[in-house]
Amino acid sequence: MMWQCPKCGREFQKDNQDHFCGEPVKTIDDYIAAQPEEVKLYLNQVRDTLRTALPDAQERISWRMPTYWNKRNIIHFAAFKKHIGLYPGDKAVEHFRESLTEYKTSKGAVQFPYSKPLPLSLIAEIAKWCCQTGNHH
Repeated sequence: MMWQCPKCGREFQKDNQDHFCGEPVKTIDDYIAAQPEEVKLYLNQVRDTLRTALPDAQERISWRMPTYWNKRNIIHFAAFKKHIGLYPGDKAVEHFRESLTEYKTSKGAVQFPYSKPLPLSLIAEIAKWCCQTGNHH
């Protein structure tokens, strides 16, 4: 049974699935501007960290998420109700497993809860690793 968002009408497998209602955003600026005020600080911290770590990458929206790209997607991030999701891909999550033990991970994603400071140096390290090794999401 599919769940339908009462605001935008999109259908999802999970009840109350986190998603962005409305027209897809076209820029990372638009993505951040559309988020709740308390989340913008976290998104800007991640964005600034990735801009510094990946100076040659382009910013774009891919899969409806802020993405850093250089000939292919390097890394994505996104805002959710209780966390920032970082999407470096499954090989990066495996490679950094020891550093990620205090965070919830899945095959290619890491959840950084708003209840803890963001590990910005770790995020930068993951992004650089993804770019240097070619293990992109």
